[in-house]
Amino acid sequence: MLAMNRQLDNESKGASELGALERQVVDFFVDGVRVLGLPRSIGEIYGLLFISQEPLALDDLVLRLGISKGSASQGLRALKGLGAVREAAVGEERRTYFEPAVELKRLVGGFIREQIRPHLDSGKVKIGRLGEAVRVEGNPERREFLTERLGRIEHWMRSSGRVLPVLQKLLGE
Repeated sequence: MLAMNRQLDNESKGASELGALERQVVDFFVDGVRVLGLPRSIGEIYGLLFISQEPLALDDLVLRLGISKGSASQGLRALKGLGAVREAAVGEERRTYFEPAVELKRLVGGFIREQIRPHLDSGKVKIGRLGEAVRVEGNPERREFLTERLGRIEHWMRSSGRVLPVLQKLLGE
């Protein structure tokens, strides 16, 4: 019954059309993920889930947003990995429905865990390689300059390593 009501709602809205308020919320989250360097579809999916009173299934997202099933699936997978979306039980439906996590600490914690930490970890390896390249630099002036710059990057990495755990603790993650 709920699924039939959803289908009728989607059909009455012209399937992929969003209301003005829904479009504004979706656009707000698209702008937010763009700043973070994430794909547009992630902002669209989260925005629509955020403004929807009821959990939505993959097919609902595809119809309402006019995105491909593959894009919706990848976006949901990424959002689940970030802890920004969770599965929701909807009656006896066989389809999987999703709802947004709306707790700021969960969202920021997931972003730190899934995006920032891996970047910092891979950065340590890259800095090690840079250090080797700087040591074999033939021009002493250039080597001194590069050593100073590499030291600056290492300082940033150490500072980030100290700040992130404090930030996660503040947010309760």
